[in-house]
Amino acid sequence: MPLPKNPHLSPLACTLRKRMTKQEKHLWYDFLRDFEIQFYRQKVIGKYIVDFYCHSAKLAVEIDGGQHFDAANLQKDIERTRMLNSYGIEVLRFTNGEIENNFHEVCAKIKEKVEG
Repeated sequence: MPLPKNPHLSPLACTLRKRMTKQEKHLWYDFLRDFEIQFYRQKVIGKYIVDFYCHSAKLAVEIDGGQHFDAANLQKDIERTRMLNSYGIEVLRFTNGEIENNFHEVCAKIKEKVEG
């Protein structure tokens, strides 16, 4: 069954691909782009845009900057994860700090989930 898509978000997803954060670029160019199983950047799923998505593993990878840690945004992330889970998608979340300081561990966790 195809995932729901909001065509109104496609231009924003394209803009986000062009303006990836330093941490998103690091994960993409140094790991996910050449991963053995295809990942997509800034994938529209329903009313959300996920940072990275692997269709065959039904896995979304989100990289959270500081704005994700206030109460309102934490609640939004919970709702977002719940909606993605309802489509059978598992969500892995990493902070910018984890990408910067524990890059190999982040990559290992993603690889484990995809191959799992």
